[in-house]
Amino acid sequence: MSKRDRAARAKGPADADATDVDAPDTGTDTTEASDELKPSGKRSSTPRGKRGAATAAGDTAGDDTAAGGVALKDRPKAAPAKERRGNPFTRLWVFLTQVVSEMRKVIWPSRQEMIQYTIIVLIFVIIMTAFISGIDLGFARLVLWLFG
Repeated sequence: MSKRDRAARAKGPADADATDVDAPDTGTDTTEASDELKPSGKRSSTPRGKRGAATAAGDTAGDDTAAGGVALKDRPKAAPAKERRGNPFTRLWVFLTQVVSEMRKVIWPSRQEMIQYTIIVLIFVIIMTAFISGIDLGFARLVLWLFG
């Protein structure tokens, strides 16, 4: 029983039958009852959208709508091991051709850009090395001063 049903039972008349409160909402609530009840925030069990239209029309290929209006699709079965295995040289050739085709899509830097990027990286490495070396020497002297 949901909180909404408990609230309706608590606010409703004492002679109300328990089956009336436990019955699902059919859309025929009075305005008085709908003012008292607040939405639960759960998904509606009525189908909406493309999947909902297909399941409402009776087309349930691969969808399981028994889970409260949420369409679930089964995972495809794995291909048998015999089909996945192939000639290792063929698989290697396919891999290498795919690598070459992807490398053709890469935008390679020009020689001037490559020289500039290399210089920038080297300067950054030198600066960071000096910074970390300075911190290391500073902490070493601090530890020797503290613990003698």
